[in-house]
Amino acid sequence: MNTKTANTEAVDPITLEVVCEGLIAIVREMRANIIRASYSSVIYEFDDFSCALFGPDGQMVAQSWDHPGHVLPLPWGVRCAFEDFKDDLAPGDAILLNDPYRGGTHLNDVTLLWPVFDEHGKLMIFPAVRAHWVDVGGMVPGSYSGLSTNIYQEGVRIPPIKIYEKGKPNRAAMSLLMANMRVPEEREGDLNASLGACKVAENRIRKMIGKYGSKKVADAVAINLDRTERRLRDKIRELPDGDYYYEDYLEFFNAGKLDPVLARIKLTVAGDQITADFEGTNPQVPGVVNNSLAVAGAGVFVAVKSTLDPGGAVNEGAFRPITLKAPPASIFNVANDAPAGAHGEVRKRGVSVALGALSQIIPEKISGDLCGSSFPNAIGGWNKRRNRQYVYYESPAGGNGGLSDADGPSAFVNIDFGNLPSIHNVESIENEMPLIIESCTLRTDGGGAGKFRGGVGMVRRVKLLDDEAQYSVLSDRAVIPPWGVLKGGPGKPYHLSLDRDGRMTDFATPGKVTGHPIFRNDVVVIRSSGGGGYGDPLERDPERVATDVDYGYVSQAAAAEVYGVVIRDDGSVDEAATRTRRAAIAAGRMRFRIRNDSGPEPYVGAKGKRRVLSLDPKDAKALGVSADDLVEMYGNNPAPLRAWVRIVAGKSGEIPMDDFGRRVLGVKEGDEVLVRFVPTPVVEKGLA
Repeated sequence: MNTKTANTEAVDPITLEVVCEGLIAIVREMRANIIRASYSSVIYEFDDFSCALFGPDGQMVAQSWDHPGHVLPLPWGVRCAFEDFKDDLAPGDAILLNDPYRGGTHLNDVTLLWPVFDEHGKLMIFPAVRAHWVDVGGMVPGSYSGLSTNIYQEGVRIPPIKIYEKGKPNRAAMSLLMANMRVPEEREGDLNASLGACKVAENRIRKMIGKYGSKKVADAVAINLDRTERRLRDKIRELPDGDYYYEDYLEFFNAGKLDPVLARIKLTVAGDQITADFEGTNPQVPGVVNNSLAVAGAGVFVAVKSTLDPGGAVNEGAFRPITLKAPPASIFNVANDAPAGAHGEVRKRGVSVALGALSQIIPEKISGDLCGSSFPNAIGGWNKRRNRQYVYYESPAGGNGGLSDADGPSAFVNIDFGNLPSIHNVESIENEMPLIIESCTLRTDGGGAGKFRGGVGMVRRVKLLDDEAQYSVLSDRAVIPPWGVLKGGPGKPYHLSLDRDGRMTDFATPGKVTGHPIFRNDVVVIRSSGGGGYGDPLERDPERVATDVDYGYVSQAAAAEVYGVVIRDDGSVDEAATRTRRAAIAAGRMRFRIRNDSGPEPYVGAKGKRRVLSLDPKDAKALGVSADDLVEMYGNNPAPLRAWVRIVAGKSGEIPMDDFGRRVLGVKEGDEVLVRFVPTPVVEKGLA
């Protein structure tokens, strides 16, 4: 069957819906089978897997409540597999892959493709599964190394291979793979769960074809993809044509020094088509901040689809109106042999820059920045009780950004995580591993301040009960926090520390840890980030601030210092003192005039690129900032532009700004921008 048929037979509306919903039902049945049959709690409890159906031309025709970070890049993996095996596929073949350079995401996400053929040997609709294997080898348990410098340290890299040939397992490949993975019995069990789900899907697909015929099913699929495409194109057509710009950062540590890498986007709206061009984005670096264009593009798709058409179907038709471009061998288009473990971080930064650009068009539909990292934490060692290795893996949810009419959800999975639960099941963790979850609480002051507050993250304490283990984490937004919009404040960044005998120790490279030794009774303290705020915090209803203080979302100090709300000892708002306090905060804000600067691009760094802002010493003193402090600027556009301070003698009250920066801010020469200090954690070795 060809799922992109130019001339389709008439398919009556009822049959069309029955076929299309039937394909989605097949995906749901696949999911149910995987949950019942998988060995790893990351799959059966944490739902870190996704399923989809593909047409013979490699187009995704159906998915369900799956993980967007899995299913949106999945067509790229299918195309790469077809490149290798298009003329060498037979019934009973199964293709396995996880290569980020060939359509994978990161090495832990292992994809299984199960081609299905009709009686004439022609490829039909076929199922695919992408599941997170909790360990695929590499330098640390869990395969998440925050400080990897190349992909070989991250685990076993699997290009598209036949793991089954004509129904028989490839024993040599299986033996080789399992010998290089921790807890191989779990990995093999998870693979068999994926295989079983695909076989169930094949049976259901054959029944559907038997009932309706291959031509009618193919026509229904083609009609569905076309109408999905038209629906999103109609939404895009409502946007004003133009180019919209934004930039943001990922946190790369270069020999222990923070060397932020630049993510830039030009989002072009032309009629019913959107082009996301990442030209100017940082070249790839030997750190865990790179991934493929498929992954970065998934972030753009999530931002566009969730703001313009959240209720529409997700299939290949929805991908057609969005074109992606990125420089080869950049952090958004990685090439061998740069590490690619940061698929969640790259995807979320794709969301961030797309949201920043979209805020210039539809500010009422976007939110403050999301918490900004998938935040995978891993602890691994030897489980004496079970006499085998174990790997603990968890991605504690952070906060979502504030909206134009509501606060962001707290400790709630971001939209780009799909159906994943916010919090991993405590009973499952403690039953399977020598760990205990001491507590799990909301993080006070974690959300960005705003007229509508960003959601707060969580604080989770994980205690080791065995003699020793290794701890690793790969996160971002641990130094450079998520941003707010329309003067909304930043969310509090991720923070990790080790509690040993009551003494709290932070890590030298915030958010990125590789194989740190921990010992009996050590407690890893995991703090997830909050979302950015929406709107000026001085415009928040004082009674809502008082309620936030009462519930523990906001401290009384932050209520006064950030929101300008003075709360009495009995919890009531002192209205007169609040008016005075808010007026004082507003009067203390500093604004500067823009001066056009057409000189060299305003970025510095070793391997990274970060924007610098030149401030006269008098202005820096008045603003209360020092060299290398992070500041953000608000102009006429909703989202801020960030830069690191450079103190240079100049004309007080003015700041130079290049063309790209002026486009981000929506300003011209002579316009004023608000500049404010952004608190960041101390990095032991400073900036590169």
